[in-house]
Amino acid sequence: MTDNWNTDTGEAVYRSRDAIKNLRIKVRIERVTSTTALSQHLQQQVLSQQDRGAIELETLPSQGHRDDNEEELLVGWQEKFFSQYEMELFQNEAACQTPLDRQYHTEVKALNRTKGRKNNRIFTYTDHDRYTNCLSLHQLQSTDLLATTKASPTFLAQRMASVRHRRQDRRTMLGLKENECLLVTIKTDGNGTVILKPDFNKDKDPYRIVTEGEKKEVWRLTVENVSTVMKPEDKEREQNMYKDLYVRHKEYLNSLVGQDFEMPPGGILRFLMNGEIVSAKGFEYDNLYIHFFMELPNNWSSLPSQSLSGVTQTCRTKTLGKENVAFFSYPFTFETFYMSDKESDESVPQWPVLYFKVLSLDSWQRYRTEGYGYLIFPASPGKYEITCHTWRPLQTGTVSALRRFFIGGSPELEDNSYVRIPGTFKGERLSRLGFHTESTGSVTFNLHCIQQAKAFVAASMLKKRRQKVFDHLGGFSQQGAVCTILEAFQRARTKMQEARESLPRDLINPTSLSPFESSA
Repeated sequence: MTDNWNTDTGEAVYRSRDAIKNLRIKVRIERVTSTTALSQHLQQQVLSQQDRGAIELETLPSQGHRDDNEEELLVGWQEKFFSQYEMELFQNEAACQTPLDRQYHTEVKALNRTKGRKNNRIFTYTDHDRYTNCLSLHQLQSTDLLATTKASPTFLAQRMASVRHRRQDRRTMLGLKENECLLVTIKTDGNGTVILKPDFNKDKDPYRIVTEGEKKEVWRLTVENVSTVMKPEDKEREQNMYKDLYVRHKEYLNSLVGQDFEMPPGGILRFLMNGEIVSAKGFEYDNLYIHFFMELPNNWSSLPSQSLSGVTQTCRTKTLGKENVAFFSYPFTFETFYMSDKESDESVPQWPVLYFKVLSLDSWQRYRTEGYGYLIFPASPGKYEITCHTWRPLQTGTVSALRRFFIGGSPELEDNSYVRIPGTFKGERLSRLGFHTESTGSVTFNLHCIQQAKAFVAASMLKKRRQKVFDHLGGFSQQGAVCTILEAFQRARTKMQEARESLPRDLINPTSLSPFESSA
């Protein structure tokens, strides 16, 4: 005969708005013996044959010790049911050290006086229980949980303990750690999430529990949810209460934010960038850090409290594939304003530039310049992931390489904006003839750009919005026209290529005429 068992003993996650104190479960265990197995086998046979009665089945459960083989218990959240060992432990007031132990002592005395103990084998551990209470007496002596005036047990206590252990050997001692078997675990996070292991049976087969020890007993475990179901009117009243609570909380948040949305003045573009220095890879040395600063072109400004520079933390590299990567995950925020100047000679306004320098620092406090780079702020709002490649100045000769290796230091730029055309350069051409550099690694940025202006609110369509913003801010109209012309040229070029591919090859590449042929 084979039994059907539920083998899905994983965790089940529930979410409920009801208070966790209203949770009640029913736990039932039943020992699998030859009598119970035969009884269930006969029950299945009789149920499959509806024409025969159940008279024989009613006599089977009465045989044997039913109270010792079965137990059923209703358990609430954080409801304490004492084990046999705890009943004996907390009877002794000298073993109670904490206020919780003294409370348990009072409850155990009340249970012994009224003989109102509901459980025999099934017991519970609550959130504040001391699980060391489950240890046997000879294990508790090392922690002095039962000691009163002396640190070591007396001769009489040892004799009494040996007598107690001899008595325990004659029967199965309930509550000892070696005789315990975990049935159900219930956890909650206080936000309405309840984790139950194992899950409720829900008309499924019982779980199989095998005890440890020499006997290796097999038990059937059934877990049911017996919580009181809310009445429809109570449920509706609770939903209305939650709706009222959410409405009040929304009104409270609106009162904190205010009704007036913050807007920049007319003719001003507000540019906000939330960025992150994600990683750097491909550099020669370890322990990297990045120093960066922002350069504002003409007609751009920032608040006095806005910091225009920063330094990341020192980060060790990690080998990924063939590259050594340093993950910084360093966030930064820049907020700038552009004010249109119709008298400016610039046809296309310049955007702010982020300059950065990658350096390394070793355990001997030797720092080296690993690379220079720059990043131009995106002209359109949105999310961007940009990788910037870097280079560093190179001084030819062996002495410079030895100095960099042994004592650190390397050629540096006096002006970091020399990475590109400096903003202070007024000439027509910038010559870098004779300047030696070496390509190094790359730095990856994540950028989230936001643009805000009053012109965005007044426009209803995307084309009108762009045109109106450019017109209001001044100077952007030519840039928008150039972008429009480039996009139209790209579309025309694509169409021409498609039309060219669709034509016959004879028309595209006509063959040359033979000397004996003539054209009419």
